[in-house]
Amino acid sequence: MSDPSFYLTMASAALAGLAMLVAAALSGWRGWLQLKQQQLAADHEMRAPGTATSATARIEIADLKERIRKLEAIAAGVDL
Repeated sequence: MSDPSFYLTMASAALAGLAMLVAAALSGWRGWLQLKQQQLAADHEMRAPGTATSATARIEIADLKERIRKLEAIAAGVDL
């Protein structure tokens, strides 16, 4: 087992195996990124510009409408 060619062979086999694992992982990562880009593009196409889709956006819009209503009442001289 003290033969240098044995250690060289084992090291090169381990390096080749590691290179295959890294290549497979990189390929999977690129595929996952491409999938996410496609999902984002599809989600972007489904949304119409100017529409609120999340609950927080709807709550914020309702709050702004209430503030506008109160400001209009104040400008008209109506006590709330």
